[in-house]
Amino acid sequence: MGLDTTHDCWHGGYGTFGLWRARLAEVAGLPPLELMEGFYDPDNSLNRRPGLPIKWACLKPDPLYILLDHSDCDGVIKASDCAAIAARLDELAPLMDNDSSRLSMQAKTRQFAAGLRAAAAANEDVDFH
Repeated sequence: MGLDTTHDCWHGGYGTFGLWRARLAEVAGLPPLELMEGFYDPDNSLNRRPGLPIKWACLKPDPLYILLDHSDCDGVIKASDCAAIAARLDELAPLMDNDSSRLSMQAKTRQFAAGLRAAAAANEDVDFH
């Protein structure tokens, strides 16, 4: 069982999707996802600090946040957001790990961007299920 999306953006495990998004945040220069609103676990003693969780709204607007703050199991990315997110992923793809192992973060990034562009061209949302 895992995450599947329309437009061939993603087909794979939830854990892998989480690792991929965490790496995207890192290469984009954003705070670690585990400190962000929606990811923060106040019961994790390593993270218990004033000012947490970090709210998405306090960060500079970036279409990447739509993907990073999105549920990993349902919902949609709106067609109107797809092209901007795809362009941002294209910028980050060269910074992602690219190895010959089972998971190339760079290949996953390029695949997700291609799916977003296909959805934008068709004026269709990307569905997560």
